[in-house]
Amino acid sequence: MADRLGPWAAAPPPGYLPSPERLPLASRPFYREPHPVKAGAVLSGLASAAVWLILFGSLGNGLASYVWWTIAAAVSAWLVALLLAVLGDRGVAVGVAVASGLGLSIAMTFVALRWIATYDWPLW
Repeated sequence: MADRLGPWAAAPPPGYLPSPERLPLASRPFYREPHPVKAGAVLSGLASAAVWLILFGSLGNGLASYVWWTIAAAVSAWLVALLLAVLGDRGVAVGVAVASGLGLSIAMTFVALRWIATYDWPLW
């Protein structure tokens, strides 16, 4: 090509990047998460928060006490998840937050079903 177009066509002008065909893959930048979230960490957070909610929920002897214990367990789990997200493993924090949100939504479903059935708010 250089003999046909002249010596100036052999190299790209300064300031221009070579075409992607001439650029090797190793020289391309790639970005990675410095603290990746692993599936094992998320599963351990899910399991630990599920045990936490079961233990607290089992302290209640009726629907109202079960729900209040679950609310207390979920709020404390969310605080731990926030602390883990800032200072610890973010995968465990995700698992704890998801499990506590799911457990709280199950408890609120029971409250809503009782409220619908009896027209009486069960938490007061």
